Amino acid sequence: MTDIRVQTGPQPSPERDVPVERPKLEHDLRAVRTLFDRLLTALCALLSLVAALPLFAVLWLLIERGATNFRLDMLWSLPPSGLDTTGGGFGNAILGTVYMVGIASVLAVPTGILAAIFLAEYGDGTRLAAVIRFAAKVLTGMPSILAGIFAYAMVVLATGHFSALAGGVALAVLMVPIVVLTAEQAIRAVPQKMKDAAVGMGATSAQVVMRVTLPTAMPSVLTGVMLAIARAAGETAPLLFTAQFSNYWLRLDRLEDTASLAVLIYQFSGSPYEHQIEMAWTAALVLVLLVLLFNIAGQVLAARSDHSRH
Repeated sequence: MTDIRVQTGPQPSPERDVPVERPKLEHDLRAVRTLFDRLLTALCALLSLVAALPLFAVLWLLIERGATNFRLDMLWSLPPSGLDTTGGGFGNAILGTVYMVGIASVLAVPTGILAAIFLAEYGDGTRLAAVIRFAAKVLTGMPSILAGIFAYAMVVLATGHFSALAGGVALAVLMVPIVVLTAEQAIRAVPQKMKDAAVGMGATSAQVVMRVTLPTAMPSVLTGVMLAIARAAGETAPLLFTAQFSNYWLRLDRLEDTASLAVLIYQFSGSPYEHQIEMAWTAALVLVLLVLLFNIAGQVLAARSDHSRH
């Protein structure tokens, strides 16, 4: 008997077993399109380097001049007078800056977040929302000295004193539009399916905002808050109209002139005394480091926000 074996399944194809040579994708350096692409890439890299050179030059000069005379006791000492040639610091200016930025944050952050919630969740498409959004965009490009004039008219003239409160109000005016615009974009980025799921479980509109939308958008909202704080910490013009300057420690029981790092740098940099000029360079280095920390914190929060979304 003949043994007949039937082979099932796909039969090997002779064409399938033969390796197919695929053309390699390589750039032809002689092609006009490739040369133009390489030229534009090199030009962009060169222009980026040229644009960054002034920034690195300023940072290098700041480190060279500021770090040379830095001492730890500067962080908790009072500024030197014109007759002092050694010692002194800017501890009161650091305290005043932190205090006024804190007042501005208390005023600006809740106001900005509430306005952003209205723009993104309740007022979308309304005329009031369009007016608020337009005003926020205009305020982002407003000269900071106008915020100082506003706070001078509203607080200084009303109380009769330059004070940290007036300085905090001026800085809050600068912070609010940044918080509003960044928080609105963060709230709009929350997936709609998360909100629909909360509504499907019986949550009210307020519960959806407070327990779903805001917690999800909070990392990006905090990024905008950090950027607003970084801007407020480096402002000088508004504080000249509202807080002035003081060589003494801040007192919370009265309205009086308050020191800040930005105003200290402004006044000491034009001083005829070499010791105060050196102090201004050191204070500028400390202020730049504080602003840099706030910006780094904002970037870290933004990176965590993007990572959590993906």
